[in-house]
Amino acid sequence: MNENNYCFELEMKVRDYECDMQGIVNNANYQHYLEHTRHEFLQQAGTGFTDLREKGIEPVVSRIEIDYKNSLRSQDRFTCKLFLRKEGVKFVFYQDIYRNSDNKLCIKGRVETVCINNGRLSRGDELVPYLEKYL
Repeated sequence: MNENNYCFELEMKVRDYECDMQGIVNNANYQHYLEHTRHEFLQQAGTGFTDLREKGIEPVVSRIEIDYKNSLRSQDRFTCKLFLRKEGVKFVFYQDIYRNSDNKLCIKGRVETVCINNGRLSRGDELVPYLEKYL
């Protein structure tokens, strides 16, 4: 998908402790970047995990795929961009991270989430009012 499909962007900066001995961001930290972006996106959409949890709704990750393209290094500024699709019972977040200095694609991510409503898998209809303008 191209940049025109992104519905949310969040700029961040690599912190020293996120890098491994090779001086590049440890692969696990990319998942933190993706998760933080999804949390901020939900806030912009008018809800958040605390609000949802109080209503008995738990959006949970069921699958993550990450393709690593170019490494980020300490102090790099980067932008995590996302767009969203509803695929059956899943909300699928397509998330890409670009290094700001040269606009190089660093990772391509696909995060599948499902909703648990009061302990049971749901169709996710509870989230549609918040997300429909992004779908």
